Amino acid sequence: MNIGQKVLFELKKEIPETEYERYIKKLVYDTRRSKSNIAVFNAPNMLVAKYIKTKYSDKLSHLFELQNDVKPQIEITVGNTKSRPNTPAPKAVVEKSHGKSTYLNPSLTFESFIVGESNQFAYTTAKAVAEKPGRLYNPLFIYGGVGLGKTHLLQAIGNYHVSLGNTVIYTTLEQFMNSFTSHLRSQTMDRFREKFRECDLLLIDDIQFLSRKEQTQEEFFHTFNELHNASKQIVMTADRPPNKIAGLVDRLRTRFEWGMMADIQPPGLETKIAIIQKKCELDGIKLSNEVINFIATHMGDNIREIEGTIIRINALASMLNQEITLDFAQNAIKDQLKEKKEHVTIDDIVKIVSRELNVKPSDIKSKKRTSNVVSARRTAIYLARNLTPNSMPQIALYFGMKDHSAISHAMKKIDEIIENDENFKVLLEELSNKIHTDTEKSTQK
Repeated sequence: MNIGQKVLFELKKEIPETEYERYIKKLVYDTRRSKSNIAVFNAPNMLVAKYIKTKYSDKLSHLFELQNDVKPQIEITVGNTKSRPNTPAPKAVVEKSHGKSTYLNPSLTFESFIVGESNQFAYTTAKAVAEKPGRLYNPLFIYGGVGLGKTHLLQAIGNYHVSLGNTVIYTTLEQFMNSFTSHLRSQTMDRFREKFRECDLLLIDDIQFLSRKEQTQEEFFHTFNELHNASKQIVMTADRPPNKIAGLVDRLRTRFEWGMMADIQPPGLETKIAIIQKKCELDGIKLSNEVINFIATHMGDNIREIEGTIIRINALASMLNQEITLDFAQNAIKDQLKEKKEHVTIDDIVKIVSRELNVKPSDIKSKKRTSNVVSARRTAIYLARNLTPNSMPQIALYFGMKDHSAISHAMKKIDEIIENDENFKVLLEELSNKIHTDTEKSTQK
């Protein structure tokens, strides 16, 4: 698998399956024309090329950077992939800074963060930590739901310190674990410890995935102590407070609570409108107040999803050369709106599946391997992936599985069964209808 294929595989984990099947799956990585500073993909037609270029260029470039530490320019070509004569490769885009950092997005700053009642405390605390690292609140633990701005604040702290010439390590917990495992296997743990213990600031995203990772917890415990004792700032984010993270050893949990904990709540309508206006301003997207109010009112609280919706509407309008009217916006996101109205949760799914297949909910979430339990669990996972906005890592966490690969395996197995068993396909449709019906009844109460 070449680096382009690896990047597309990583992108597949982060976007809706329909988006991948409709657009990304059709890309072909051009290994001959691609260089370290430019990544060339071939698309089947101009519409697909323009859509991907508009919506996914930045994301693809960032994923390449995670693979080999170089952030290339993305080029999407159509048809013939032969090199064009006398066309020099674009120059590499180099982020100019006085400090050192890992994988920070320079656009995620305090200036670009929209402050409202729901995030005021977290914003103020993060800014105070940035201005006086290692002294005020160490560690800082920011928690809240998906897409509410935790990563933005985390990286804003990092970008502030890069501008001051400090060494910043930003990493997700998954990247920390992968690096730990790699160095452990290659017997180069001294290099691993040097990297994570000799920085000025350590920023860790999604710390909740430390849950039940005993060996990684042990290493992180010592890393935490080294940095804290040296008055180096530690900032972490999670989707819940430390005392709600199952499988976290007490000595880590208490350390996470040493400094300051700041939660981010879902934004109010005014904050969402301000966020959309700021996003449009930064990306040069023109939306009327009518369209902005519609998106803010109907697209839920996940800011990351709202920003993705804005990009999608603009890309579609650009492809079709149409003005973004209210009718156009409503039609462009009608499928997303339908999902929002359903309010399906994984708990709803497990409840219906356990009732219809005569398996206890606790068994579905357990590690039991009897045939009826495995079948019910796969069915619940399949429905959760298709009927809820939860990502594969989130579903894996819910079912107590190791990581997203277990969810991917279950999805493939169910797809195979569907192809060969019409009765099972009918069963899935019946379960889906019952889940929707029960959810609608509960939301009307």
